[in-house]
Amino acid sequence: MNRAVALRIAACGIMGLGAALLIAALLLTTYTKSKITKIPLDLDATLVSDGTGTAFDPASLAGERFEINKNVPLTQQQQISVETPSNADVVTLQVGTTLRRTDKQQDNGLLLAIVDTVTVDRKTAEAVSSESNPGGAVQKPRTIEDDQPPTNIALPHEGLAYRFPFNTEKQTYPVFDPIAQKAFDANYDGEEDVNGLTTYRFTQNIGYDADGKLVEPVKYASLYDDDEDSQVTARAAMWGLPGDPDEQITMTRYYAAQRTFWVDPVSGTIVKTEEHANHYYAREALKPEVTFVDYTVTSNEQTVESQVASARSERDRIGLWGRILPITFTAVGLVALVGGALLGSFSLRAESALIDPGLDEADHGFFDTQGIKVPGAEAKTEKLPAQRPGRPPDRPV
Repeated sequence: MNRAVALRIAACGIMGLGAALLIAALLLTTYTKSKITKIPLDLDATLVSDGTGTAFDPASLAGERFEINKNVPLTQQQQISVETPSNADVVTLQVGTTLRRTDKQQDNGLLLAIVDTVTVDRKTAEAVSSESNPGGAVQKPRTIEDDQPPTNIALPHEGLAYRFPFNTEKQTYPVFDPIAQKAFDANYDGEEDVNGLTTYRFTQNIGYDADGKLVEPVKYASLYDDDEDSQVTARAAMWGLPGDPDEQITMTRYYAAQRTFWVDPVSGTIVKTEEHANHYYAREALKPEVTFVDYTVTSNEQTVESQVASARSERDRIGLWGRILPITFTAVGLVALVGGALLGSFSLRAESALIDPGLDEADHGFFDTQGIKVPGAEAKTEKLPAQRPGRPPDRPV
């Protein structure tokens, strides 16, 4: 194999590599990026929010009157994990949420507890339903003595659940509330820096208006068979009402809330939340009489740091496959194509020179003298006859 053929093969290989890199860059910006912008299947997070509020004292159930305490320290905890069915298109999130009084020990401080399960689209974070899966469920409450496996109550979900979509936009999104058992609008409210991360802020009102006024509270949906916690009948003295202390008074439990979500717009991760919720008993919806718990909690610093780190990790992954690698592959591919073309052109000239040197004489050497006439280089020289040996030169007579 001569040098010209070897150069031609190398040129074809380099140009092929360049074309492959350009195709890879195109695929990364379209097909591959769409495959990686999905909610991870290995989610496992514990989110903690702290705050204070006015809260019922569970120990007073055995007393003469329901005790309501103010300025109570409270902690809300969410444990998020992945359950089946989860696959390339959907992920099922199980979220256990509790609200506790931290000034009480163990179950004496437990105020709220709910285990919510929802299947969401991995790209849009919207709840999805099928014949075998209604899109969500809540776990039926159990007593401490109950040793039977937990059972779920089907609860179809709609809207977003626990995440926002990838490439979140500055618009209104419906976000599902498992306590109210329906979705409510979360409205875009501006940008804000959270631990160095630019986030979109969304606000959601359930039963409140934008000014925080109670306008349309939600009747609490009990998870017990007998609705024992949605309607309570007790003596007037227990409620702390004037009049006949033994009169039986029935009150209905209502619920209203205001939430603020700080969302990473690239990954849809909720990096911080603030929640004001009010559970109360009343005979008329807009006239609260007895507070069960009225509180405000905000994500603690450890939770915010963890969620910001998670959002940055997803951003880096998306940026690597969706921007850095495509740009790199495109640049290297173009260089390879140009380099291969130049090498191929050189190999053709080299082969031409081997076949007929005259065809390539215009490109010969750096010291080619064509076009530069050197005087004397073409001058004719006179050819002198050679003398024969042994014969003296002729002398003139």
